[in-house]
Amino acid sequence: MALQEEYLLAGDVGGTKTNVAIYSREAGLHAPLLLETFPSAAYKGLADLVKEFLRRTELPVKRACFGVAGPVVNGQARITNLPWVLDEAQLAVDLGFSSFTLLNDLVAIASGVPFLEPDDLYTIHHGQAQPGGAVAVVAPGTGLGEGYLTWDGRRYHAHASEGGHCDFAPTNALEIDLLRYLQAQLGRVSYERVCSGLGIPNIYAFLRDSGYAEEPAWLAEQLAAAPDPTPVIAQAAQEIERPCELCRKTLEIFVSILGSETGNMALRVLATGGVYLGGGVPVHLRALLDSNTFRAAFRNKGRLSHLLAQMPVYIILHPKIALFGAAAYGFSL
Repeated sequence: MALQEEYLLAGDVGGTKTNVAIYSREAGLHAPLLLETFPSAAYKGLADLVKEFLRRTELPVKRACFGVAGPVVNGQARITNLPWVLDEAQLAVDLGFSSFTLLNDLVAIASGVPFLEPDDLYTIHHGQAQPGGAVAVVAPGTGLGEGYLTWDGRRYHAHASEGGHCDFAPTNALEIDLLRYLQAQLGRVSYERVCSGLGIPNIYAFLRDSGYAEEPAWLAEQLAAAPDPTPVIAQAAQEIERPCELCRKTLEIFVSILGSETGNMALRVLATGGVYLGGGVPVHLRALLDSNTFRAAFRNKGRLSHLLAQMPVYIILHPKIALFGAAAYGFSL
């Protein structure tokens, strides 16, 4: 029987679903011993969910590390779109664990980056990563997450950021009009409002209301019936037989803004070690991101454009990178 300390419970808590897995040092990060997905809202709290998971195994797990959608302050976190308030110390007591670590989901994603395999990545901007250089992580999903990694001479350390909530900075006349349109509705406009799954419908509404192109009746019906308009817009933009001009332009603007903000994050941390795009949006829009539109916006940094030209940009393809990264972080403690 292996020692208890060799096992780790890792998790990725989201408003819709929670992924939970058990890892061992012997099997490694790429081979979880048990992995399941649970509907988050079906449980009163994380402890109840974990207890149900643990009833399905006899492995002696006594340590846990979970990534959560939201900031973690003093070992506590509130989960976006869930009535859960999580506390590390209380979770450890409730579960009988020796330790329970909570970390921001972007810290979890970033923690997994150094351990990704070549097949887990798709290159959209070629460059030359410098060993030990800082690494930037930009993750447009429902919202816009950002994080980064620094090297201490032995290994990388992940850091949280709320950079997605920084002020949106337009780079051309059309984006200036977009900013003014959203300011009239929202007041302050952050990058998350235009550079995420939430942002894509905002860009679409701007183009529609400004008269850029007529909204097809069939699309208006689909959008009205859809619980989330983003997939509808994305699919209509890439439709081969009847591509929608409004949707096509929406994604063109989105890709350009994402390229620009990815370049901003690369400059903020001087990401000579590379830049990684996580979250669900880049995976689904891989073909659009592998374009001159993204690359030109990424490199368009005036006197420092030459620095961006040297930084590689990858899309993370690993389907459970936040869970994988939470395990990597937990084993580093």
